[in-house]
Amino acid sequence: MSAGPEVKSDLWGILAEFETPEALVEAARKVTKAGYKRFDAYSPFPIEGLHEAMNFHRNRLPLLVLIGGILGGLAGFGMQYYANVFSFPLNIGGKPHNSWPAFIPITFELTILGAAFAAVFGMLALNGLPMPYHPLFNVERFALATRDRFYLCIESRDKLFDPDTTKSFLESLKPHGIYDVDR
Repeated sequence: MSAGPEVKSDLWGILAEFETPEALVEAARKVTKAGYKRFDAYSPFPIEGLHEAMNFHRNRLPLLVLIGGILGGLAGFGMQYYANVFSFPLNIGGKPHNSWPAFIPITFELTILGAAFAAVFGMLALNGLPMPYHPLFNVERFALATRDRFYLCIESRDKLFDPDTTKSFLESLKPHGIYDVDR
């Protein structure tokens, strides 16, 4: 009987602290080149070139916004069509019941509303928010990530993660410090 995915260790990950943004970008580049997939970088401000170094090109949010907009537009048009053709048909000025030019303003508004809701809730879902607890908050020095320190964490869920090998790999990147992140 299988109990689910194998847990390699009690660690959530290993965190490396860097003093400069350039060191963090270079470390992210080396971690990506080494083949790690489940890692993240933390800094007090956006760093140019960091997401390229992390090979962070795929983003599903635009597709979610497009789907939300299409669904919103179809819902707006569908509601008006149903109301004017089936539910309560009125002959106004001899026009056909499906006089679609009159449906454009509400269809447009619901398209925008659907896209906006998809953007907000899709962003929250893709980011895993709200997240009231994160194991990184247990590392005391991680509080400096909001001030002047830069961190890179390789998660234990990564296929290449081995506590000793990953730690020695991170040490080869010459960080200011390395910390075990408990679950």
